[in-house]
Amino acid sequence: MNNAPDGQASRYASDDEISLVDLAKILIKRWKVMAATFFVIVMGALVYVLMMERSFEYVSLYQVAEQAPTENRENGALEPPVTVVAKANNLYLGAVTRKLLDDEGLASLPFTTAVSNLEDTLLVKLTSQATEASAPLVESFHSRVLARIEQDQQAFFERLRDSMQRQLESAERSLELAKESTSPSAAELIASYSGRVANIQDSLEQLQEGQAIQTAVQGLKPSGTSRSLVMALAIVLAGMLALMMAFFAQFAAAVRESFSEEDA
Repeated sequence: MNNAPDGQASRYASDDEISLVDLAKILIKRWKVMAATFFVIVMGALVYVLMMERSFEYVSLYQVAEQAPTENRENGALEPPVTVVAKANNLYLGAVTRKLLDDEGLASLPFTTAVSNLEDTLLVKLTSQATEASAPLVESFHSRVLARIEQDQQAFFERLRDSMQRQLESAERSLELAKESTSPSAAELIASYSGRVANIQDSLEQLQEGQAIQTAVQGLKPSGTSRSLVMALAIVLAGMLALMMAFFAQFAAAVRESFSEEDA
């Protein structure tokens, strides 16, 4: 049950109501608090932005070894790029990381690296996000990974080339024997072996070794959150906090005034 006199209750109800004019008065009265809050936050954000190290994307590309396309192998890759990517992710990255950490005396690398295949190409892509200060370390890491990929590809390439060379030598010997033969089917054999020799020679000519096209090339523009975006967000936040501080200052002043009245 409310025992307060009607006049006192009316006064409390009136005190709880804040009009737009009252809000405007508070903002005008507390403009110094608002300005100080806004200035401190914006200046803090500016200092942070100026000290913030810019991050760049570093990209390396490797062209996988090629051979003559077939019905089952349209792109002609000696080894499917997805297989090379899988090997890099599961075999090379970990081993190279451990070796580099040991050589440089580091606890961890200041960047991460992703390996992928550019769609509908024979290119394997290494991508790292790092600051300019870490660029030499990124280049060393990429070079070592590319070297492992190239070493594996080269071994595959040489095995296939040696196998095709043996097939060619065998076909050429068979062709020579067919030319020396007096058999009625000699002409047919000569045509068959000649075609086989030509096909093997053509396949050998289309063999291409894999190679690194570029190593840790830095992107033209910084990646990640831009400085302008950070400043824009800081200005918005500063405006919101400035308004909040103005009302908080007004509330604190009202509380102090209330205590003063009670003491009086």
